[in-house]
Amino acid sequence: MARFSRLQVWNKIDELGLVPLFYNADVETSKDIVAALSAGGCKVIEFTNRGDRAFEVFRELIVHFEKADPTVILGIGSVLDPMTAGLFINLGANFIVGSVTNAEVAKLCNRRKIPYFPGCATASEVSQAEELGVEVCKVFPGSELGGPSFVKAITAPTPWTKIMPTGGVDATWENIKGWFDVGVAAVGMGSAMVRSDWVKAKNWAAITQQAQQCLAWVRKARGQALYTGIEHVGLYPSDQASGAEVAAYYEETFGLKSVEGNSSFFLSGDGAGRIEVMKVQPEVRCHVAVRVSDFEAALEDLKAKGIAYGEPNIRPTSKSVYLAEPDPAGNLVHLLWLP
Repeated sequence: MARFSRLQVWNKIDELGLVPLFYNADVETSKDIVAALSAGGCKVIEFTNRGDRAFEVFRELIVHFEKADPTVILGIGSVLDPMTAGLFINLGANFIVGSVTNAEVAKLCNRRKIPYFPGCATASEVSQAEELGVEVCKVFPGSELGGPSFVKAITAPTPWTKIMPTGGVDATWENIKGWFDVGVAAVGMGSAMVRSDWVKAKNWAAITQQAQQCLAWVRKARGQALYTGIEHVGLYPSDQASGAEVAAYYEETFGLKSVEGNSSFFLSGDGAGRIEVMKVQPEVRCHVAVRVSDFEAALEDLKAKGIAYGEPNIRPTSKSVYLAEPDPAGNLVHLLWLP
């Protein structure tokens, strides 16, 4: 069964605005592709049902990423009939995508509380899909139907309609901006994101970078904030209490879960935000981690404001940098990007 609820899938797609899709017959290659996309921030990924025994590859992906990266939301595409949908739902598909609309698939997905994104090519098909309970309609093939102008024409009389075009979505600022300017809910991107030459060369870093860039363009097209909030506050031990004792206080008092790392403890609950308790006591009060949606753009913004910063720390799953000067109260500040 699906690990993510229908609402969780919809909310994550709405948050990111981008769903990459791909097919590869090799299990290990497919694992590498999903890992590269996830590292770039794409957490909702469609594996298309386009080859013989694709269900066997999909099953391996579901089982692998349940432990390797539980944040990944895997769904299946190119589903045309309820029998195929049922097979993949039982394998753990978190959403179903089709190039056409099938009423029986919609009913099955509703029974199992699985999001269904059917392909629609006319205003009538969009309306019929919505009548079947579809929240987001896939416009396919997007470029052949008229591109952004088609979406604009569809949503003008029905502004409540949510569209996700696939086919004709390119990895360029101009193309992505054009789609979001007409109000799409999200875009699906295939070969422009998972390029065949990169896969052949096993250039997973290029796929990760492409994912990061496209997500940054989506955020820019939507006018989303560069600085998105406080990711965590960092506390330091003192002569009165060690880092472990401070972490234990927050565990015992507030029921926060503590995860110990090499240099610190991270505490979190069910809500947003975390506390980092350092193991070493420096000559500072505390530090504040400001989360950013685009790390490179944030560095450029700081540079334009005349704010100096240290050497960025770039890792596969995070990017961070400390500002050269503390805030007026003496607290250290650093930027943090997480996929």
